Amino acid sequence: MSDANEWNKAIIEEFRANEGKVDGQFAHMPILLLHTTGAKSGLARINPVAYLADGERLVVIASKAGAPTNPDWYYNIVAHPEVGVEIGTEEFQALATIVGEPERTQLFEKMATLNPGFAEYKIKTTRIIPVIVVRRIP
Repeated sequence: MSDANEWNKAIIEEFRANEGKVDGQFAHMPILLLHTTGAKSGLARINPVAYLADGERLVVIASKAGAPTNPDWYYNIVAHPEVGVEIGTEEFQALATIVGEPERTQLFEKMATLNPGFAEYKIKTTRIIPVIVVRRIP
């Protein structure tokens, strides 16, 4: 298993053990657990991601810490936009949508204002970092 998988696994375990709270780099930002279906494998995947509440929508950023490529979970959403979400102790199904311009930039900047690391990620990469809106399925 890769270091990234081990890191995610530890955060997921901490998240679930502490009703959605984690220490370390996520200590001062809200995170959720994003359940996706693998684009190629079809297997269930779970990733901890920072989020921004925007009304009833949740906004997540496919930053991959400014890496030159998008995170795998982004491609999972493109292939299978119905996702599962865990926030705190609540779990629900949702629909994830990739946001276009100008809303993408507006939401990205809002996240970067609240969590300055995202502004650094933008500087580190030449790609346009995707922004995803997640809406609960009634």
